[in-house]
Amino acid sequence: MSVGLLLLRVIVGTLFVGHGTQKLFGWFGGHGLDGTGAWLETLGFRRGRVWAGVAGLAEAAGGLLLALGFLTPLAAAAIVGVMTTAVLAVHLRNGVWNSNGGYELPLVYATAATALAFTGPGAYSLDRMIGLAIDPVTSGVFAVVLGLLTGALVNALRAEPVAAEAPSPEERVAA
Repeated sequence: MSVGLLLLRVIVGTLFVGHGTQKLFGWFGGHGLDGTGAWLETLGFRRGRVWAGVAGLAEAAGGLLLALGFLTPLAAAAIVGVMTTAVLAVHLRNGVWNSNGGYELPLVYATAATALAFTGPGAYSLDRMIGLAIDPVTSGVFAVVLGLLTGALVNALRAEPVAAEAPSPEERVAA
């Protein structure tokens, strides 16, 4: 079981490190703080660059902690929080399936992080190495509640999304 937990933690965690560094530094084909911030502003996040930094840090730090199996409930809460925000701000209106831009993939990520919080990180983890033992139910409930509340709060802070202006007739002809 511990090998399976290690595999799950490392794969999900490193993917989140990648997602976070896309936002923070533009690595792995990302748009960095400026590009991500501009996109977040179209979703109604005022001061989008700041929110891009917050999301990038939550993803990168949460992913690193998860991959290492260190402070696993906090790592899971960070991932659940970012995925809750993503679902509410972007994916919910598109239905379930990822092929339509739906919430399938963020739900899978949040569920994987939640499952790790409820099971614990396994024998091959820093939590186990330092003797950090938290009741699995307490750990899981902490991760889910903190993640959902944070994601919902961040989403509630959004203003109305900025609608892209329709091109003028002259711009349509020129295109």
